[in-house]
Amino acid sequence: MARRTCRVSVVLLGALLLGAARLLRGTEASEIALPQGSGITVRIRLASPGLPSKPSCYIIMARQHVIELLVKPGERKSITFSCSNPEKYFVLEIEKNIDCMSGPCPFGEVKLQPSTSELPTLNRTFIWDVRAHKSIGLELQFSAPRLRQIGPGESCTDGVTHSISGRIDATEVKIGIFCSNGTVSRIKMQEGVKMALHLPWFHPRNVSGFSIANRSSIKRLCIIESVFEGEGSATLMSANYPGGFPEDELMTWQFIIPAHLRASVSFLNFNVSNCERKEERVEYYIPGSTTNPEVFKLEDKQPGNMAGNFNLSLQGCDQDAQSPGILRLQFQVLVQRPQNESNKTYMIDLSQERTMSLTIEPRQTKQGRRFVPGCFVCLESRICSTNVTLTAGSKHKISFLCDDLTRLWVNAEKTLSCLDYGYCSRKPYLLQVPADILQLPIQLHDFSWKLLVPKDRLSLRLVPAQKLQQHTHERACNTSLGYRVLSTSPSQDLYFGSFCPGGSIEQIQVKQNATVTLRTFAPNFQQEVSRQVLTVFFIPYFKEEGIFTVTPDTKNKIYLRTPNWDRGLPALSSVSWNISVPSDQVACLTFFKERTGVVCQSGRAFMIIQEQRTRMEEIFSLEEEVLPKPSFHRHSFWVNISNCSPVSGKQLDLLFWVTLTPRTVDLAVIIGAVGGGALLLFALGLIICFVKKRKKKVNKGPAVGIYNGNINTQIPQPQKFQKGRKDNDSHVYAVIDDTMVYGHLLEDSGQSFLQPEVDTYRPFQGAMGDCPPSPPPIFFRTPTAKFAADEPAPSSPPESENEPYTFSHPNKGEVGNRETDIPLLNTQGPVEPEE
Repeated sequence: MARRTCRVSVVLLGALLLGAARLLRGTEASEIALPQGSGITVRIRLASPGLPSKPSCYIIMARQHVIELLVKPGERKSITFSCSNPEKYFVLEIEKNIDCMSGPCPFGEVKLQPSTSELPTLNRTFIWDVRAHKSIGLELQFSAPRLRQIGPGESCTDGVTHSISGRIDATEVKIGIFCSNGTVSRIKMQEGVKMALHLPWFHPRNVSGFSIANRSSIKRLCIIESVFEGEGSATLMSANYPGGFPEDELMTWQFIIPAHLRASVSFLNFNVSNCERKEERVEYYIPGSTTNPEVFKLEDKQPGNMAGNFNLSLQGCDQDAQSPGILRLQFQVLVQRPQNESNKTYMIDLSQERTMSLTIEPRQTKQGRRFVPGCFVCLESRICSTNVTLTAGSKHKISFLCDDLTRLWVNAEKTLSCLDYGYCSRKPYLLQVPADILQLPIQLHDFSWKLLVPKDRLSLRLVPAQKLQQHTHERACNTSLGYRVLSTSPSQDLYFGSFCPGGSIEQIQVKQNATVTLRTFAPNFQQEVSRQVLTVFFIPYFKEEGIFTVTPDTKNKIYLRTPNWDRGLPALSSVSWNISVPSDQVACLTFFKERTGVVCQSGRAFMIIQEQRTRMEEIFSLEEEVLPKPSFHRHSFWVNISNCSPVSGKQLDLLFWVTLTPRTVDLAVIIGAVGGGALLLFALGLIICFVKKRKKKVNKGPAVGIYNGNINTQIPQPQKFQKGRKDNDSHVYAVIDDTMVYGHLLEDSGQSFLQPEVDTYRPFQGAMGDCPPSPPPIFFRTPTAKFAADEPAPSSPPESENEPYTFSHPNKGEVGNRETDIPLLNTQGPVEPEE
């Protein structure tokens, strides 16, 4: 406790001593004396002229309180301040005028006069204004540390700044603002220079750090020399930046580069003005070039991979007086060691392509080092840039100037369009990455194919060389590459999902235009991309948004989900899955959640599960009902999901999976089948014996009445049996001549007999299940077991129109007249189908 009290006392004592020192420093007198003929004036003024008329601090001189003081050559004044921290309120400006027109210039090192120790402790700015003839060149030489140019909004870490300006007649032109620790060693100007050195009040610096030398005419606005001693970068700007470069002027930068390093130029920001005469341009003088100067437009890719010293010049033009515009330039010079790839060239042949483009650009990476060497792509080893786009119809020779090629990647795009189905349907189109791209030493990021078809005339089918797996959270893709499939139309874009090799999706059919993007995730993608190829077929148009053909794996779950998973299936769209089931397997269909949560604003959202062999389908309302429990399917089946126009925030998205298990045969079914066969043979024998005994009375016997045993003989309850008797079959009898039943057994008899026509059953040889189930009417609201129109219901055998002996006996006592449009539906849930 005593130690803590002692520590607090020491802190308080230090604060009191510091306050006392500041009070004494603020109240002590400072004497400013300027020699006669020195050309120096000292001005003390308020740092912010907008302060109140009664500031908190004053300059005290001869017992007078003032807020501004001017000391001229030959004067001596003593001042104090009324506050302890005058640096918050006042600044000090020391300006020296040097006239090189009426007399010799004081060349050599420039000194700080008066010395900083003789001046009040304020933020101070030393200004040197040198005037010279137009034919005289002046050079400012900066000793170590050299200068670094900064742009608008930037500041120097130590607070020391150099502001340099030149002259064109009576107009002052700002060359730039500079900090310490840079590459600028000299600045040459013509017709005078104005140099301002700003020092904060706490900085101990007492030297100017530069000298003035006499040079011959440079015939331009200025020349800035930048010296590199090793790897590094420099950012430089045109005069008056970010304002306009003076009209029809010339400005040059000279770069001194060690012989073992390479330099590259990148334009960071530029604007061009409206020229009436001449043309704005940049010119390079490059060692060893046979075309010096090399002329470039500001829009061009700038040179790179340059060895040795070089010059860069910016030339303005005669601007339009009515609308001059602004010419300005900010650029960077990057100097680094050449890499092994600098001497290798790669040929990209796009001469046979018409709709393909390729871009090499930097990938987004975090850099922790202070100096980061650049990654440049060079065309013909000289025109270098951080990103390059190669267009179709030409051959391109490229090289790389980069310390780490993993910082670059390739993005390519190709368009395939079809306007004539007769031409496009003749051959498939392979979506394959060209070998020239795979040879590059950088990663392929994206390769996109834009597939275009005429509206409402053609659709697309994508068939992979290896079956695909859909990427889901439950089973994510972990391959080195994958595909993203996006259907594009003027009204909406439908993201089908991400897919990778190694799944069960055999093909994807897309209704309209599509964009297929191959994306890589690992450096070893070249090994896998050569085995994985997508084939595109142009097929007749269909109305669904997409159709997936799936053959599940016998070992793994197959996860499938609706397109636009994050945003929901688009309104009034329909998607189907054609799921194949091997003959020795049983498929189990399971949904991830019990309800979809979709709320329809208009229309109905429903799902159809249809057996492809029996054509039986089940329809479920996705808005009101619980999704079906896991169901078993012994044959291939369809899953169709159709959306309504949902309420905002209530989107339709479904995740389901399919598993296969080996099919087992039930022993009871086998015994039942064997017993039924034996019983059928015994009954057939009895019928043959009976017919042979009566074969002589065939033409004389009366007609035989056969009772319809399939009709329900139970008395219907009034509240459930809603059909009138004239509508049901309980009163129908069929009278059939027994020759129609047993005629085929009389072939051996000698009596006259008309042989009925007999047809032969031929198995269907065509494709099964090619078309997804058709959507039901919008009034379906409950799961319904529904049979196809061409297949009779099992409980009511059809009656042929050519049965002339069929008649019905109406009940004379009572005939039901009640009618209803609501059929009796089987609301029983799906059960495991039998063989």
